[in-house]
Formats: sequence, C-alpha cells, structure tokens
Amino acid sequence: MIKVMIADDQELIRQSLEIVLSTKPGIEVVSTVADGFEVLESIKKCRPDLILMDIRMPKMDGVYCTKMVKEQYPDIKIIILTTFDDDEFVFSALKYGASGYLLKGVSMDGLHQAILTVVNGGAMINPDIATKVFKKFSQMVTSSYAIQVDDKNAADISNREMKVIQQVGFGLSNKEISQKLFLSEGTVRNYLSTILSKLDLRDRTQLAIWAVQTGQTAKDFGNEND
Repeated sequence: MIKVMIADDQELIRQSLEIVLSTKPGIEVVSTVADGFEVLESIKKCRPDLILMDIRMPKMDGVYCTKMVKEQYPDIKIIILTTFDDDEFVFSALKYGASGYLLKGVSMDGLHQAILTVVNGGAMINPDIATKVFKKFSQMVTSSYAIQVDDKNAADISNREMKVIQQVGFGLSNKEISQKLFLSEGTVRNYLSTILSKLDLRDRTQLAIWAVQTGQTAKDFGNEND
C-alpha cells in the first residue's frame, strides 16, 4: 500500500484529491495538510511514501518544503502539483529533490500513474512542459542550478554507464532504458545505483540535470547494444 500525503492550501482540492485517490487500488491517503509547516509536523506521525505538494502555499511554500523534507527524509518521494506554469518554481523543486512536476489539470488516471512511476524510482514531468524543462536544464551549466560532480568521479564512468546516463537525461523510465539498450530492468536499476554512488548524486533527477548540463545527451556512445 502506497501511503500518500496531500499538501494544498485549498480545502476543495485536498478533499477532491483524497476522494479520488482513495478509490485507486494500492493507495492510502494518510494525511491532508494546508502548508509546509503542517507537512513537516504530519510526517512525524504518518511517514508517507509520497507527498503531492502544491507549489504555492502560505507560511512555507512547496519549493522550500521540498528542500526541508528531502534533507530530513530523503526516501520520501515528492510530486509537485500546481496550476502555475512557472519555470523557476519547477527547476527549484527538481533541484531540491522533487521526483516530478504535474499541472493540476492532469487526469486522475494520469496522476495515479505518476504516483506509481515515482514510487518505483521513476521521474514524472508533465508532457506539456517537458520540452521547456529540458531546454532549461541545458542552460543550467552556467547557473546556480548546476549539479557539481568531481571530475575524477566522472572519469570513472564506463561507456555502458554513460549510455544509461544519457537515457536518464532524455527522461526515459527504467523500462524504456532496458528496451532501448537491450538490458533487463534489474540490470538498469543496478547500473543506476552504481552510477549514483560513483558520482555522489542523490537521485536520478540530479543525474538527469547533470547529464543535460554537461552535454551527455548530445554525445555518441556507440551502437545501442554495444
């Protein structure tokens, strides 16, 4: 059972999400809260697996709350939900460790699938803004959003690992990477675990940012089944 917390300052949205998600198999809504401070207090009691986080809330917004949650509870997944197509909010939240970003207009089936994807280690970005996110990531190398990796660590990455990193930079799921590179999903997961350890990165979102900002997505690492 996936334990979900809903954080939104609008009561109607909280109630609507709770009602709909409660009908989805394998999901239990364990808490609904109205701001970032309530998120941090409620986590102590219910320890959710995933938080649906509104980005604009009073007292403590979703971006800063994401930072606080990931620092204290790195295993908790966060999907940012908002009606605002606001670049800076998106990139800040992803930088601080959010696993996904969806506009509130997403279908409930789409939201359910996003929850399953993120809990299983994937990332989820609304298709309407994926291109903008990718473009912004490309500019991050000269910005405060840049992900720093020690050159010695990067030099230790094998060609096959670079191929996996490249696909993560393209936003592919483990299943899609396994199909593209002719590997099992288990092997892809093992590669990712090793890569994150070598590069000293927190999660695949940071890895995706690093892959794009350092140009890994534009390189040719040979035939896909090398």
